[in-house]
Amino acid sequence: MPPPERPFALAADVKGGRRLAALNAAAEAAGLRLGDTVADARVKAVDLVVADHDPGADRAGLRRLGLWAMRYSPVVALFGPEEGEDGLFLDITGAAHLHGGEAGLIDDLARRLVGFGLAPELALAGTPGAAWAVSRFHPAPGILRAGREAQVLAPLPVKALRLDPDLTARLRRLGLKTIGAIAARPRAPFAARFEAALLRRLDQATGRLPEPLDPIVPAPAYRSLRRLLEPIARQEAVVVVARDLMADLAPTLERDGVAARRLRLDLYRVDGGFQTLEIGVSAATRDPDHFARLVDLKLDRAAGRGGDGLDAGFGFEAVGLSVVEAAPWEARQEGLEAAEEPQRAARCAALMDGLRQRLGARSVRRPVARQSHLPERAEAFVATEAFLAADAGAASAWTAGSARPRPILVFPRPEPAEVVALVPEGPPQRFRWRGGQHRIARAEGPERIAGEWWRATEPPPTRDYYLVEDAEGRRFWLYREGLYGRETASPRWFVQGLFA
Repeated sequence: MPPPERPFALAADVKGGRRLAALNAAAEAAGLRLGDTVADARVKAVDLVVADHDPGADRAGLRRLGLWAMRYSPVVALFGPEEGEDGLFLDITGAAHLHGGEAGLIDDLARRLVGFGLAPELALAGTPGAAWAVSRFHPAPGILRAGREAQVLAPLPVKALRLDPDLTARLRRLGLKTIGAIAARPRAPFAARFEAALLRRLDQATGRLPEPLDPIVPAPAYRSLRRLLEPIARQEAVVVVARDLMADLAPTLERDGVAARRLRLDLYRVDGGFQTLEIGVSAATRDPDHFARLVDLKLDRAAGRGGDGLDAGFGFEAVGLSVVEAAPWEARQEGLEAAEEPQRAARCAALMDGLRQRLGARSVRRPVARQSHLPERAEAFVATEAFLAADAGAASAWTAGSARPRPILVFPRPEPAEVVALVPEGPPQRFRWRGGQHRIARAEGPERIAGEWWRATEPPPTRDYYLVEDAEGRRFWLYREGLYGRETASPRWFVQGLFA
C-alpha cells in the first residue's frame, strides 16, 4: 500500500479497456475520475500506483462491515446498483431510540466509521432506494422524512435510480437527465420502450413498490434444515419439526462437548416470506423435548398477545434450526444420588425457560452482586439472559464481608423517616415512617458504612446503621446520615430495608 499522499487507484478490465474503479484522496486531487482509462490517468498523474480491483474481496470486506453494523440493527443488507453492492442498508425500525433517536444513531455511526479511516455517506429515508440516492447525489444528505421521496428525488440525476449504465446513457441522450423528468411523463411509453427495471426502480425509490432485501446472517456454528414434502401451517406440526431438528443436531453437539444456549428457528413460507423465532435458555441444553416445549410456549404467547402466533400464509415448505450460541457442556451421571443436585438445577432452569417463553424474555429476574459499599447499589435485579454464565452464589456476595445480619428487602431508594433519639448520635427511640408511628423496643448498632468518595466530587455523608425492632415485633434497618457536629448540624434518618 503506497503512502496516503501518493495517488493510488484500483483498475478493472471492462468494455473499452482497463479503467479506474476506485481512487484514494490523492488521486482525486490529481484530477482523476472513476471510469478513466489507465493510460489517461497516468498522463494526469505520473506517479500513480495502480493495483487490480478484486470485487470478491470488496464484497467480503463489506460483509464484515455489515456484521459489525448489527450493533445498530439486526437487519443489515448489502446494497447498491445493478452492477454490484457498494454500501449497506440498515433497517432501523424500532431500534433508533436505543441510540438517542435517528439523528443520534447517524452521528454515532458516522463517528465510528470515520474512526475506521472510512469516508461514510449516510442518509436516512423511508425506502432503501431513496436512502441510497440521497446519500450519494443530494448536496446535503441527512434524514429524509417519509412521504417526501418524490419531491427530494426529482432534481437528482437518473443514475441515482441504480440503473444499468447503458440504460442511464440512453435516457440522457433522450434529454431525460433527472428523476423528476421521468416521473413527470406518462408511464406507458417508458414501459414499451425501456427495460422493466426503469419503472421498478422508480417505484421502489418512491415507496410505491416494496424492495425485498437479503439480510446478512452470521454463520451459525450448528445448523439443520428440513425441506418438507407438503407445506405445514399448524402450530402442532411446527413444534414436531422443531423437535426433530433438535434431535438431528444433538449428536453433533454431544460430539463437540457443547450444548445450545441460544437457538433460532427459521420458517420458510411457500410464497417466499419467512418467520424467525429466537429461543434463549437459562442452562445449555441438547434436549429435543425441552426445546419443542419452549417453541410451543413462545407461539402460544405470540397468539395470546394479539398476534397471529404463526404467520404461515399458504404454509411453510422448509424449516431450519441454528445454534446461535453454544456453551461447553460436561457429561453428567444420571440415576445416582450424587447426580440429584445437577438434576435439581436442570429442573429449575427448565422452569425459568418456560416462564420466559410464556411471560416474556425479561419476566424472570434474579439479584446479582455489584461492587458497592452502599446497600441500595450493592444488588441489582437482572433478566435471566444476563446471568446465564454467572455464579449462582454471587447474589449474596455483598453480605460476605460483614457478620451482621442483612434485611431480606432492601429499598431501591432509602425512604426518609422522622426519628426521636435521646442524644444526636444515640440509638433511635421511636420513629415515624409512611404515616405510622413505631416505638422501638430493641436496637442493635451502630454499624458505620462510609460513603463511596470516588463516585462524587465531594465526600458523601457517613451512615450509621441500626437494626431495630418495634413493640409489635417488626424489624427495620435504619440509618442516620451525617456525623453530628462534623458533617452536619442536623443528621437525617432513613429506612433502608425490612427484615423478615
